Amino acid sequence: MDVTVEVVGEGTHDLTLQEPTYADLLSELDLSPHEVSVMVDGRPVPEDQPVEADRVRVLRLITGG
Repeated sequence: MDVTVEVVGEGTHDLTLQEPTYADLLSELDLSPHEVSVMVDGRPVPEDQPVEADRVRVLRLITGG
């Protein structure tokens, strides 16, 4: 499955994975589900849910420092 992941304020990534969950997408980008929210069509989705969208937005809740 091809998915475009936009990490808000950081860029866009095109990923290809077989039957991924949203957590799999985060893992590919070295992001923890504890530090971000995954959004599809403006609504948050659980990280353990299978990906059903071809475009996903990721919002960081915690920024390093």
